[in-house]
Amino acid sequence: MPLLTLDNLSLAFGLQPLLDQASLTIESGERVCLLGRNGEGKSTLLKIVSGEVTPDGGTVRLDDGAVLAVLPQNLPAQDRRSAYEVVASAFPETGSLLSQFHALSQSADEQSLEQLMKVQERLEALDGWRLDQKVTAILAQYRIDPDQTLDTLSGGWQRRVLLARALVGEPDILLLDEPTNHLDVPAIAWLEEALGQFRGALLFVSHDRAFIRSMATRIVELDRGHLISFAANYDRYLELKEKALEEEDRQNALFDKRLKQEEVWIRQGIKARRTRNMGRVRALKAMREERQQRRERGGTAVFAVEDAARSGKLVVETLEAGFGYSQDQAIIEDLNITVMRGDKIGLIGENGTGKTTLVRLLLGELEATEGSIRLGTNREVAYFDQLRAELDLSLNALDNLAEGREFIDINGQSKHVLGYLQEFLFSPERARSPVSVFSGGERARLLLAKLFSKPANILVLDEPTNDLDVETLELLESQLVEFAGTVVVISHDREFLDNVVTDTLFLNGSGKVANYVGGYSDWRRQGGRFPAEERVGKPSGKASKSGAGKAAKPQKQPTSQKPVKLSYKLKLELEQLPGKIEVLEQDVAQLQTEVTATDFYSRPSGEVTAALDKLAEIEARLEQTMERWMALTEQAT
Repeated sequence: MPLLTLDNLSLAFGLQPLLDQASLTIESGERVCLLGRNGEGKSTLLKIVSGEVTPDGGTVRLDDGAVLAVLPQNLPAQDRRSAYEVVASAFPETGSLLSQFHALSQSADEQSLEQLMKVQERLEALDGWRLDQKVTAILAQYRIDPDQTLDTLSGGWQRRVLLARALVGEPDILLLDEPTNHLDVPAIAWLEEALGQFRGALLFVSHDRAFIRSMATRIVELDRGHLISFAANYDRYLELKEKALEEEDRQNALFDKRLKQEEVWIRQGIKARRTRNMGRVRALKAMREERQQRRERGGTAVFAVEDAARSGKLVVETLEAGFGYSQDQAIIEDLNITVMRGDKIGLIGENGTGKTTLVRLLLGELEATEGSIRLGTNREVAYFDQLRAELDLSLNALDNLAEGREFIDINGQSKHVLGYLQEFLFSPERARSPVSVFSGGERARLLLAKLFSKPANILVLDEPTNDLDVETLELLESQLVEFAGTVVVISHDREFLDNVVTDTLFLNGSGKVANYVGGYSDWRRQGGRFPAEERVGKPSGKASKSGAGKAAKPQKQPTSQKPVKLSYKLKLELEQLPGKIEVLEQDVAQLQTEVTATDFYSRPSGEVTAALDKLAEIEARLEQTMERWMALTEQAT
């Protein structure tokens, strides 16, 4: 018997149904990837399976006794619970009691002791200590500090805690919605390894092609309300899908030709009417109805980069360049690179290693604190921001793009703004909707439309692949490859980097930047490794909620070397650093609260940019201060 059965599900929010008699079965142990274009209803389908959304019709059946768990797409904001409390919450009553027990056990007053005994009795009745062992065991397995609060963890470590919560109940099926968004490559690799050890069934939504290739044993596509299953891996699915579309086009062409012939017959003269076959007339009416009900496959986005005049042959050259917010806090050191017109540069590194700082140096937005940077001539830069700060959520798509214009010039051609937006799959009605109601994929497409409407010979893209469906992603890749100007990309999408970039800059987190020829796979073949792949430790440090977190704090390793005695000056610095770290963490937390407020992006753009720049600056200072404290601590031990 199937583990999960979806039978004739129907759901509609507008004129076209998201689900139209959709059916699916999943067996135990399968890893099923759910694909589909942005807006097809993939996330909604997962919510139907988990019980968050009730369909208009049809049924969802889970095998008797089967347990279902969900790894949420969005990370929690300002969750001050400890990792232990989060994981224990997988068992609602028992988890609450275990959290109370741990809190009360820290108190010594008589009232707390009395309450502790009551909680202990209830836990024993519910077999709570066995569940406590399971929570403790999975925290240890994932190397999670049980006392670390969720709001102090990076996006990758938060995802790790949430996965522990999902798996501690030993579910039979796990649902995941875009689990790799905003994770760096080491975090994605860890997630792949953890899910590979899960023996239950997986149903997940993802547009990360490398992740899909690694995880999926079957592909299911949501297309125009129907679920189509392909018993194949991702590459085989692409072949089968292409053949299926060709066959669909052939059948539609034959149907339309026959319909046209029947329409000619019905309109023939008097002689034909006297011999008209009424059965044929009824068949024609049925064909008309079938043609009217046919849902055409949505168009593919069509866009091109607006070329500016060519930049100088040299785009930027650095000589022993470095940057830091103070003398002992270098983020970039000894940078020696030359970027020429037409280069496609990819930046990789763990979150918090200074990739955005490096880009700002190359663009001339920051001035090197050591060495020199020579900028080329005639540079026209267009910037794609992963936080979508360029979009005003209070305005609609039309006003965000047009900025008061009715027509825009694209490569020498004048285009109506609505027509231009239709090339990015925005209908006139959707173009007049406020951006605040757009999905992540729609916001990404709108930002691309805005980016490509301005003349540029240098494109800078910060995590452009998040939320884009595969078809739009592949079109973006082809446009970047054909673009005659220079491209600088920050991305954790391994396949995107392989398909686009010609050179890779790797930031190891200690200020060093290494230059490699080729993309991500070429970097790996040349011995490239992330520090996290060689580091075992606990998570530490504040992190931005966009996932720009800090690396885990390494555990002290035993050593046979004689400790180095610190000078008086270094001892004094070591004593002062914890206070500095505390102040910086408070500043980061305050700014994070500000930028995650619902009305933040409705402020004037100057205020938004200033706040984001300040947050990036303080986070970088915090990172460098933490690294300095760790280095001095290791010297002193």
